[in-house]
Amino acid sequence: MEILLLQIFIPLIAAIIVLLPAKSQVKGLAGVLSFVPLIITIYLYINFIPDASTQFLVDLAWLPQFGIHFKAGVDGISMILLILTNLLVPLIILSSFKQDIKDQKSFYALIFFMQSGLLVVFTALDAFLFYVGWEAALIPIYFICALWGGENRIRVNLKFFIYTMAGSLFMLIAIIYLHLQTPGNSYDIAEFYNLNLDPITQAWIFWAFFLAFAIKMPVFPFHTWQPDTYTEAPTAGTMLLAGIMLKMGIYGVIRWLIPVAPLGFAAWGQTALILSVIGIVYASIIAFTQNDIKRLIAYSSIAHVGLISAGIFAWNLQGLQGAMIQMLNHGINVVGMFFIADIIIRRMNTRELSRMGGIAKPAPKLAIAFLIILLGTVALPLTNGFVGEFLLLMGVYDYNIWYSVIGGLTIIFGAVYMLRMYQKVMFGPVNESTAIFSDLDGSEKSVLLIISLLVIVIGIYPQPILHISEAAVSNLLQQVNQKILVK
Repeated sequence: MEILLLQIFIPLIAAIIVLLPAKSQVKGLAGVLSFVPLIITIYLYINFIPDASTQFLVDLAWLPQFGIHFKAGVDGISMILLILTNLLVPLIILSSFKQDIKDQKSFYALIFFMQSGLLVVFTALDAFLFYVGWEAALIPIYFICALWGGENRIRVNLKFFIYTMAGSLFMLIAIIYLHLQTPGNSYDIAEFYNLNLDPITQAWIFWAFFLAFAIKMPVFPFHTWQPDTYTEAPTAGTMLLAGIMLKMGIYGVIRWLIPVAPLGFAAWGQTALILSVIGIVYASIIAFTQNDIKRLIAYSSIAHVGLISAGIFAWNLQGLQGAMIQMLNHGINVVGMFFIADIIIRRMNTRELSRMGGIAKPAPKLAIAFLIILLGTVALPLTNGFVGEFLLLMGVYDYNIWYSVIGGLTIIFGAVYMLRMYQKVMFGPVNESTAIFSDLDGSEKSVLLIISLLVIVIGIYPQPILHISEAAVSNLLQQVNQKILVK
């Protein structure tokens, strides 16, 4: 059996298996099953040749009368996203072990179902299959947020669902149009790349795809669903959304939007870059005013994703390579930050920074892990965040010096509001709540140790990650630039 099919469908099988055992065995079984896709990813990584080719190809006739194939494969760009997804899901499941989750079977089954949808998105070479994966990943996170979220979960979730479905509808219209323009009415990504459409047609295709992807990331001004959803979602749901799901939008821009509509990108790419840069400053300024720890991290995420988006639309090797490694780094860091926020919220029963303080004294292990992950988030040299953000700013600088100056504010502002948050939470006088604060134990220690090590190791030696995607990124750049130059 094709190894890539196993990679995609093992989480789906795990979703069924986790529904079967007794309640007392569910967490342990979910934890064990979550490592199986990661083991397969390690096998794919070891056997992956870091060139521009597509490897581990699967091409099965699915609905051949409609030109639909189950066609999937892995290149350097996809491989980064497979590593991200299958590394973070076990950490997210492990991080939930201390939480009191009602109906654990359904909760873990939905996470595995979502994982399968994400893996389809990151490997699909057929536009119909990509769209199926795109929607399949949305359904479980909707139910995770609706069933296990906070008090305002229904209102917030409805807004999130309407936003994402509206964006997806525009993308579907563009996909169907492109399908009808191919010589044999195909959904194959190679056929889409080979289309020679006029600039006006490519412009509206650019915006149809961009709306879907910009909402998912999210990019200003399509971000308004994000802070509320991240705050009201259960912590595992927030981690899935921020750590992995928003990368669907970033990946979509790199894989589908720009190569399919290069002339649309040439006409409107600068507008998209400007929106990304505005989002960096806007989200950073709002983060300064937050007293809710989850909302502060949510706005921080918008700022960091804005820089990733700007790096992509700068469309050069540094910007794209920065986006590739920063997708992985942002996922690791934001999962760590939300997990620390969850530990503090569960122990203190509040999200308000003003009611915290002095936690470092009773919880030194938490203080150390928090500081390491926070320094990765604010891109301190020798942490993972520095590598990605340095490359992204280089890419934006090559495009336009002033955009890079404004984009660089994400690092300066981020350092200010993040370190101020750390000061409010960890230092100052110990109050009644923080005096009895317990330090990390069990699974909490394991998750934060792994994340802290990743922050340091990738920061010191990022080459294995950058090497995976370099050839594929260079090839894609060359293909798109040739199409733009020809016109």
